[in-house]
Amino acid sequence: MEWYMAILYGIIQGLAEFLPISSSGHLALFQSLFSLESTDSLFTFNIFLHIGTLAAVFVVYRKDIFPLVPAFFSLCGKLFKGRLMTAEAGEDGEAPRRRLNLTDNEKLVVMVVIATLPLLLTFLYKDYVEMLNAYPKIIGGILIFNGAVLFVSDRLAKIGKGLGEAKLSDSLAVGLLQAVAVVPGLSRSGTTITAGLLRGFDRSFAVKFSFILSIPSILGASVLEIPEVIANPIPSSDVLPYILGMVTAAAVGFAAMKLLMLISKKSNFTVFAYYCWIVGAIAVIFA
Repeated sequence: MEWYMAILYGIIQGLAEFLPISSSGHLALFQSLFSLESTDSLFTFNIFLHIGTLAAVFVVYRKDIFPLVPAFFSLCGKLFKGRLMTAEAGEDGEAPRRRLNLTDNEKLVVMVVIATLPLLLTFLYKDYVEMLNAYPKIIGGILIFNGAVLFVSDRLAKIGKGLGEAKLSDSLAVGLLQAVAVVPGLSRSGTTITAGLLRGFDRSFAVKFSFILSIPSILGASVLEIPEVIANPIPSSDVLPYILGMVTAAAVGFAAMKLLMLISKKSNFTVFAYYCWIVGAIAVIFA
């Protein structure tokens, strides 16, 4: 692989992984329109790109992510000791009510786990999803639909729920839509943020939850490709390009996350909706 191609893939991955424009859709379209080599055939390189974007998430949300590690173990301790539930006194002589005994960080861990579980369903249609990469016109149509999703998300009623007010059922709803977003052309970040807004999350928490939720999904996808990595070792001539691609994906991904966080506070996602409509229309017409 040429070094400049590795950097190009890193830019596409870093931008489209976190901006709500679909990284898988853009990679498929670029490969089709410019006859580029598919990253699906470059299993190890694909892992490197995902490690880069994963590193960006850890850097941006390190203050939120690292406390989740001890929270996970304290949650396990409560589970094994039978202290996961606590009794709360009822009002006016009512019987005590039981509720979950969770700190905020423990609750976020549970929400991430619940939202990740629906990804197991993707094994049922994984082959069909991969087949779509060969049909740029279909991907263009899905990008147009993705733009419509973003356009609608800006017009949803904003109830303003944060972590404290969020329910575990909210995370399940976000997770189910994340499982749908494996389709190329449908943005994982855009879909999960929209799902959060539909459940009443305030915009900043919807964005944060979407990015933190990307960690198990990226890790899971990478782990599943390990057998292919072992079967396809890195050629010595590709070591430097692979590293360049990973570093580029990390740097661009960091910038993309910061940009989306800023836009979510200052503006809306309509600009991304217009972008998806334009790119999708070009793909449908010219692909």
